[in-house]
Amino acid sequence: MKFVFFGLLGLLPAVFAAFGVTTSGNNLLVDSGGGLVTTINKSNGDITSLVYNGKQLQDSSKYTQLSSGLGKWSVKRKLSLAILTQSYRTHYYIVRSGVNTLYIGTYASAEPDVGELRFIARLLKSALPNGIPAAEMNGGSTVEGSDVFLVNGQTRSKFYSSVRFIQDQVHGVTGSGVGAYIIIPSVSYETSSGDINNQGSAQQELYWYMNSNHEQTESYRTGFFGPYALAITSGSAPSASLDTSFMDSLGLQGYVAASGRGTVSGSYSGTLSGPTVTIGFKNSAAQYWASGSGGSFARTLMKPGTYTVTLYQGELEAGSGSVTVSAGKTSSITLSSSLSRPSTIWSIGTVDGTPSGFLNADKIQTMHPLVFPLFSDSRMSNWGPVTFTVGSSSAGSFPMAQFKAVNNPTTIKWSASSSQIGARTLRIRTTEAFAGGRPQITVNSWTSSAPAAPTAVDSRGVTRGTWRGINQVYDFAIPSGTLVSGSNTITINIISGSSGDTFLSPNIVYDSVELF
Repeated sequence: MKFVFFGLLGLLPAVFAAFGVTTSGNNLLVDSGGGLVTTINKSNGDITSLVYNGKQLQDSSKYTQLSSGLGKWSVKRKLSLAILTQSYRTHYYIVRSGVNTLYIGTYASAEPDVGELRFIARLLKSALPNGIPAAEMNGGSTVEGSDVFLVNGQTRSKFYSSVRFIQDQVHGVTGSGVGAYIIIPSVSYETSSGDINNQGSAQQELYWYMNSNHEQTESYRTGFFGPYALAITSGSAPSASLDTSFMDSLGLQGYVAASGRGTVSGSYSGTLSGPTVTIGFKNSAAQYWASGSGGSFARTLMKPGTYTVTLYQGELEAGSGSVTVSAGKTSSITLSSSLSRPSTIWSIGTVDGTPSGFLNADKIQTMHPLVFPLFSDSRMSNWGPVTFTVGSSSAGSFPMAQFKAVNNPTTIKWSASSSQIGARTLRIRTTEAFAGGRPQITVNSWTSSAPAAPTAVDSRGVTRGTWRGINQVYDFAIPSGTLVSGSNTITINIISGSSGDTFLSPNIVYDSVELF
């Protein structure tokens, strides 16, 4: 690894004369000149001390580092530049005079042997006690694995601190007169697949995950991760507008300056009026997002290359295209939804790639469905099994997830008119599946064939606070003569060749159910 520290001089007046880097034994002492003094171990790159206006913020038993520490480094220093070298990674810390922020960049050509690539600030809990409440697990007992806990009757997990990249530019922890925040400009997610922001344990752990295998649906990207920053404040959150333009001339490995990037603008059509519209861009080297509004969108600061472009209706893939980005230029693309939009007899939920509006969907991202040993979290509604009556039941009574060993089956009651019977299709859209779970239906006395198992994703899925996996659509052709004028019963069973106990049994997450 290479560990590189740049000190940028002359940015503020001489009142910040303490700014600079000094060597003390095996340590680099980095003084921002604005109240923050950072100590870095020259042998392994760990941050062992963060003193802000005389207050120690760094935990002394576990340090701030990449991943869980990356071993020994060789050291070379020239003026205000120190380089620690080890294999295929380069990590940068940069401090600007008078600014209490560590500007950070990480280059990696492969995942570290110790596990997922992540930056962890392990901070002193007494100085920074206030993290994300759903991720505060200190003193709890284990509910699932080694990462979901029960604290005072509520489930807690570091997974519950996750925020979608498109929404997450600043997150942090606070104490009396102090705050520590990670800042991630939107461009800085271009190589990342992480998801955890915070865990409150004996330490206050503040994360920026660069790569995570939790519900991983694409191969890892490598290269330059960032720029990102660890900002220390007097408590309030810093601006998400992190000026990193000064990095353009520093020659950071893998870094692409603004002048070497391009823009895509375009238009879209055919999406539903309710769900938000997002346009995604991806290739093997980078990924980006843009929000759509009024039929148009634009995305700046993209690395050159050819990208697959996806039009999302909510979080459901609705259309696609391809665009090539060139440095200093604006490319254009027109997208349209290719989603099938049949005239439905009835529908449950919105076709948007999420379980929004369904039973417990508003809770699942910050609560585990299971409290040890066999009872649902008291803040959640009973999972069922549920009987849903078309025309009188609300979408909020339909389960957002169905587990083979918990709430199987889901029953739909429907009274049909003579014009609504005959050969029909029941379409079930799902956003995620676990352990090969998929739906099979029975309509009155007729039972469908069993669908093939969905593409497997190696993750626990919904029990770790997410509905986001691989969207699937199941179309069941109901033969003529099956439905009758009057009362009909449709049951949805989750089937699988695998098994599991309760909420770790095969399961699916619903997006919508439509009859047409």
